[in-house]
Amino acid sequence: MQKALFGVMLICVFLIGACQPASESIEGGNSPSSASDQADRIVATTVSATELADALDLELVGIPSSYKALPERYDDVTELGNPMSPDAEQIRQLQADVVWSVTTLQGDLEESFTTAGIEAEFLNFQSVEEMSHEIERIGKRYDREKEASALVETFDRRLSELEQKNADRNEPSVLILMGVPGSYLVATEHSYIGDLVELAGGTLAVEADENVEYLASNTEYLQQANPDLILRAAHGMPEEVIEMFDEEFKSNDVWKHFQAVEKGRVYDLEESLFGTTGNIAVLEALDALEEMLYPEEDEG
Repeated sequence: MQKALFGVMLICVFLIGACQPASESIEGGNSPSSASDQADRIVATTVSATELADALDLELVGIPSSYKALPERYDDVTELGNPMSPDAEQIRQLQADVVWSVTTLQGDLEESFTTAGIEAEFLNFQSVEEMSHEIERIGKRYDREKEASALVETFDRRLSELEQKNADRNEPSVLILMGVPGSYLVATEHSYIGDLVELAGGTLAVEADENVEYLASNTEYLQQANPDLILRAAHGMPEEVIEMFDEEFKSNDVWKHFQAVEKGRVYDLEESLFGTTGNIAVLEALDALEEMLYPEEDEG
């Protein structure tokens, strides 16, 4: 299987498709005004970073363009294009002190940011634990330790509860398919969704080398793993990708022999909860996964 290359390519396609250009704001963005202790002019170039800034009560001077609804407090803030290619000149004009992106885009953006003289921070949102560390770091930096601690504590309480539950459970095996229009890959435990599945009480049906987030798909090989359930994540153009998955499962006879398909345990994941990188909707995502992994508990 081709591994890292496919993973990088798919993430790029995901993020390009998930961030359709929206109307540009005429205003130059909000100055940090809600708190005197926020000296930095911050630009967030991803939806997840924008949502985190809102949760920590931080003002932004630049945000990504996205078809997804962003917090209303940033309605008049300048839009800078999709996360894969934010407008560096606009960022310079905004006189941003720091620009937030994510580690999955670091290889694509770091050089261009450096060349433009832009100080960028690439937030690690590849697992709940790593995202929690980033939240606490940012909270400490901007005197938002109370807000950051409260957010992380909600994650920790839910994870502790799940850990206790999972100690007595027979964990089901899970196959995660990550799709964009025309193609799909298999997500591993090193992806954000894979991390969530394991935290919720599932075992990944396909293992991977360290730091390999996605693997090329081979249905015959996947059938040998014979997962208890299959999760399908649609990105970029979700409706089109779900149609692609439906057609694949209908036309490819191999899928009919998966026990997950035979038992009707194939689930489509909501894009807003299950992105290629983490976001602050951790509790909602874990709740949704627990219902899929252990439906008999809900029925009981």
